[in-house]
Amino acid sequence: MAANQSTRRSRALAFIFATLLVALFLYLYARLFGEPMAEGAANARFVRIPFVALWALLAYLGIRFLNAAIFDLAFRLRRGYEAPTLARNIFTLVTFTILLVLIIKIEYPKADLGALFTTSAIFGVIIGLALQDTLGNFFAGISLHADRPFQVGDVIVVGPHVGVVESITWRATKLRTFQNHIVLVSNSMAAREVIEVSPRDNLNARIVFFGTIYTDSPAKTIHIVREAVRDADNVSEKITPIVRIRQLGDSSVDWEVKYWLDDYAKYNDTDALVRQRVWYALRRNGLTFAFPTRTLYLERAVPVRPVTAEDQIADRLSAVDIFSPLSPDELRQLAKATAGHVFAPGETLIRAGDEGSSMFVVHSGRVAIQISDRGGPRTVAEMTEGNFFGEMALFTGEPRTANVVALEETEVLEIGHTAMKHIFETNPSLAESISWTISERQAALAKDSASAQPSIQETAGLLSSIKRFFGLR
Repeated sequence: MAANQSTRRSRALAFIFATLLVALFLYLYARLFGEPMAEGAANARFVRIPFVALWALLAYLGIRFLNAAIFDLAFRLRRGYEAPTLARNIFTLVTFTILLVLIIKIEYPKADLGALFTTSAIFGVIIGLALQDTLGNFFAGISLHADRPFQVGDVIVVGPHVGVVESITWRATKLRTFQNHIVLVSNSMAAREVIEVSPRDNLNARIVFFGTIYTDSPAKTIHIVREAVRDADNVSEKITPIVRIRQLGDSSVDWEVKYWLDDYAKYNDTDALVRQRVWYALRRNGLTFAFPTRTLYLERAVPVRPVTAEDQIADRLSAVDIFSPLSPDELRQLAKATAGHVFAPGETLIRAGDEGSSMFVVHSGRVAIQISDRGGPRTVAEMTEGNFFGEMALFTGEPRTANVVALEETEVLEIGHTAMKHIFETNPSLAESISWTISERQAALAKDSASAQPSIQETAGLLSSIKRFFGLR
């Protein structure tokens, strides 16, 4: 900062010295050659040439002072940013041309400027044809400065070039690439190309891709990657990163991570850091990156194998009071025919009114039991690990009476009609024990807490429904 101020002070002093020096020469020349320059004097036309040149030089210095006063001071204070170089150059060129014509007209009042401009126009056409590219860059530069599609400090993509804008002149835009190279993109080329602009003072987003294997939990992946990325350097804290499934690929679940940068000019380093964070986060939490694979599945005439081991499922079922009358062998038999299902947060497991012939046991996670109330859902209960629902559909075939929605990633065990019927056929007496257990559960859930024990008529009616549904005698 101190060096810049010293440089500006030196330039100001040099400008003042040059202006005073030119003014002094102009005064001395007028004093020495005042009479030879008088109208009608011999060689007056030639003597006036240095005088006109000194006036022109003084006018140029005055224009430079006026340029600095307008663009360096007033423009910066009013607008808050530096004036475009092209605007400054056009102002200097037009103003100097007008003053030069006035000086010539004053010193040479009899000169025919019309003929001079006519001849200049002819030469202008010739020069214009020879300088098509240069003039094209000039007018394209005027267009760019008028539209202001980008400014100094913005990251732009123009054609094959990507970099940070360092300056915009009447001829070209200067870019510094991320390999620290300087590229000059002509304004005529920039006007023809599609330009992608990432403004300097804007939160610009980036997307990084990765893939995981199909057995990894999507909900877990989203949470882990989002938390790993959000505190990375240069990732904006104003907007939370988004982790979402891009597509289901041939051999992987393809993901994308979208995040916003504080300084977009450092996006290469930030992308690399984000990929590193994703790698460590997945490895630390037992998630696996996918690679091209092919898995051969053999179709079998048996139900889908449970998600967990049979012994673990049997242990879970043994804790369900409805199945307490079953022997260990019957529990293992039921566990073999039990299917495991995983549901995402917010996903509906069953809907009210649907037909069904199975019940569910919550193996992990939480679900909400919801009923319709005034046109909207109302949660009446939450169930966690070990709780069960849908037993009336399994044992009597009744339609579902409520919606069940997963509150988080939830795994449930589904016991179907076929598996239960096989157990009843081998042990018909279980129907009576199970009917009594279900009746007790319904009595406990009844609004009238005084009737804690089911009536004999209710139990008998339920037993009759179970036998009829399973075809038992």
